[in-house]
Amino acid sequence: MLKNALPKIVTESLPGPKAKAIIDRRANAIPSAIRCVYPVVIDRGEGAMVEDVDGNHFLDWIGGVGVLNIGYSHPEVVDAVKKQTERYFHGMFNIVTHEGYVALAEKLSTLAPVLGKEKKAFFANSGAEANENAIKIAKAYTKRPNIIVFSGAFHGRTMLTMSMTSKKAYANGMGPFPDGVYRAKFPYYYRNPVGLPQEEAVNYYIESIKSVFEEASPPEHVAAIVVEPLQGEGGFIPAPIEWVKAVRQLCDQHGILLIADEVQTGFCRAGKMFASEYWQGAGASPDILTTAKSIAAGVPISAIVARNEIMDAVPAGIIGGTYCGNPLACAAALKVIEVMERDKFAQRSTEIGKIAMERFQQFKQNYPVVGDVRGLGSMIGLEFVKDPVSKEPNAPFVNALVQEAVKRGLMIENAGTYGNVIRFLAPLTITDEQLYAGLDIMEESIKALL
Repeated sequence: MLKNALPKIVTESLPGPKAKAIIDRRANAIPSAIRCVYPVVIDRGEGAMVEDVDGNHFLDWIGGVGVLNIGYSHPEVVDAVKKQTERYFHGMFNIVTHEGYVALAEKLSTLAPVLGKEKKAFFANSGAEANENAIKIAKAYTKRPNIIVFSGAFHGRTMLTMSMTSKKAYANGMGPFPDGVYRAKFPYYYRNPVGLPQEEAVNYYIESIKSVFEEASPPEHVAAIVVEPLQGEGGFIPAPIEWVKAVRQLCDQHGILLIADEVQTGFCRAGKMFASEYWQGAGASPDILTTAKSIAAGVPISAIVARNEIMDAVPAGIIGGTYCGNPLACAAALKVIEVMERDKFAQRSTEIGKIAMERFQQFKQNYPVVGDVRGLGSMIGLEFVKDPVSKEPNAPFVNALVQEAVKRGLMIENAGTYGNVIRFLAPLTITDEQLYAGLDIMEESIKALL
């Protein structure tokens, strides 16, 4: 079965002839801005494996950029969606109530580690939409106009979320952007200012937020502070718990809502159902949580969860939409959660992360080009540098590594402010044999490039 297969390249070159023909058609039909990075045209996918149209087998460590925590084509999810298609495809929730939407909202309200005993949830179609809706809710509840985001942040590609996103390669030429979005420094410990003692780091980064209060928006005009528990596009940088606790205290002091953007970190990726469970354990739960990606195994849906008093402050007509909470997506999401809880996916994520982290730390010891390794659960980043002392980012090496690895049957992807981080996002259905095979391919690829 494909789900248990190992990487295998059978064509003389990549892309193979069938894949090349389709990629050529793609070039003529699809905007070039939607880049074709990999020489892979998928024919089918199972677990953590992809078979292309030429019969090559690739191990996928990208997982749809965090969408496929439950793997490709999980049979129980497939069956749940099939059964829903036999009843109805769509029913706009403002027009007809469908039970799947209600059941999913109830379930997420029990799972999401947000402040409050009584919670409500509603749905959108993408991570960007979830984040934009979270901002609407925060503004409606606080009656304040501004938000604070961070260096390295990625929150989406809508007009508002482009302004929230730090890396302007995602927004080049798209301005002017909405006002009222201000940026503080995210605690990127590997790249702390030279001479900053580690024990002073939390205070240094908290002072950055206070500088926003002084220079851009007084705290009484800030509706929310938005934080990724582990930055995705920013380079897989975990938010230190001691810093999160300080941010939570700052929010409480000034009546600001804390929003956890769990679009990528949710659904067992970080060793918990939601990464902000670590915050909850430290007494720093968020007020609003957004999530998407792996919620429904690839069927488009996203979610926003908050306590009742926050949700019910939103005027009628401000939130919702035609496809939001589509019945097929709700059926998929309910089954995803059922399987993840039953089969202990959070525990498996921790096991995968432990194996991968130990090997990645060996890479760091053996190859000076690996400057830093960090992560939560099985969401791990490897930062590549030209020199371990200067820490100069080495994006060319990472770009070459992506192409070298795929030639050997392993799909990996870059990330980071400087494009010099490899992200580990393998589906949690990956077998140990596949995991070790992928680790071997990655090391072979590093050695080949060095």
